[in-house]
Amino acid sequence: MEPELTNAAAENIEIANTEANIEANIEVNTPDIPDIKEELHRHECGVCGYIYEPSVGDAKRNIPSGTAFEDIPNDWRCPVCNTKKKAFADIGVAAKPSGFTENLGYGFGVNTLTPGQKNLLIFGSLALAVIFFISLYALD
Repeated sequence: MEPELTNAAAENIEIANTEANIEANIEVNTPDIPDIKEELHRHECGVCGYIYEPSVGDAKRNIPSGTAFEDIPNDWRCPVCNTKKKAFADIGVAAKPSGFTENLGYGFGVNTLTPGQKNLLIFGSLALAVIFFISLYALD
């Protein structure tokens, strides 16, 4: 004969079994979530305009690609003008829209364009205006 369990002991065993089942389900049912890697910020030299690209690194000073600017030693210098690390300014990620984050919702939608898209819009508009102006000579 098995010994009888009190109500409290039976509840504790049932709670423990339920918690074990929940943990097992969590482990089984949890999808593999890929690690989202944040893009590294680029930094521009205030003296010569050299842009440190973390995806490229600095072969001249033995900095491997993928190294964040913050992880570079403090004695590192600009490979072009040899200025110190503190002369560099953070210019953000390469494909990020230019401008302040809080101002991106204003304007005619051009605040969300990347710098390359803005250049295309500006110079494309100028080229179109020149074409229209020249086409006026075709009118007699």
